[in-house]
Amino acid sequence: MDTITLWQLAALAAASTLVGFSKTAVSGANTISLAVFAAVLPARESTGVLLPILIAGDILAVLVYRRHAHWPTLLRLFPAVAVGVVAGTVFLMWADDGAVRTSIGAILLLMSGVTVWRRRAATRAGEAAGGPEPEAGSALAARSQGPSRVGGVKAGSYGMLGGFTTMVANAGGPVMSLYLLSAGFRKLGFLGTSAWFFLIVNTSKVPFSVGLGLIDAQSLLLDAALVLFVIPGAYLGRVCVGRINQKLFERIAIGATVLGGLQLLLH
Repeated sequence: MDTITLWQLAALAAASTLVGFSKTAVSGANTISLAVFAAVLPARESTGVLLPILIAGDILAVLVYRRHAHWPTLLRLFPAVAVGVVAGTVFLMWADDGAVRTSIGAILLLMSGVTVWRRRAATRAGEAAGGPEPEAGSALAARSQGPSRVGGVKAGSYGMLGGFTTMVANAGGPVMSLYLLSAGFRKLGFLGTSAWFFLIVNTSKVPFSVGLGLIDAQSLLLDAALVLFVIPGAYLGRVCVGRINQKLFERIAIGATVLGGLQLLLH
């Protein structure tokens, strides 16, 4: 890993704060963080550095929302997620930094497109129902009827895609959000289920990342300098979760993610 300048360290610290915020408020913000890490660090190594930061955010989110998880949903997802994680590991075994950078950029653009599509679909659904426009794309926008049972094929497809994207680019958040929203989760159920999901999945990725050389003593030293920045972000997210202007934040997050994805593709 090359020497990091003060400005680069500041960017990574800000991205780490955003990780904490995203874990307790808006999961879509995570895509900005991974774009920053992949831009500042070698793309392949950035996934290993970011993983412990994400786990720290997951722990904080579980401490806040641990009682609101829907375990039947998690148990349906995990087998397919495991397949996706293994597929992502195989990809990382042969992919060089350029391939990883391109794949992260492509995944960011794909997830941004999916998020925009989800927002428009939710808007059309609200207009068709004659009700107010929902705040699409976040835990605050989850349907009021609570979680419903989702078919095995749908759970399998979302699970495998989520496992692959989270292993390759730590970008499983938008996929998980899509799945939980389609299942009709309320706000707290969304946050609690998502928190436990990513704590378990991200922790399970650690042995794979160590085996691939993505996590080592040098990356952990950088993590030690960044992990404390997750705490104020998580606190801010907890305080602001019911107050933020979701639409404006999502537009900023999507725009920043698209720019980050393009920067990685054109680098």
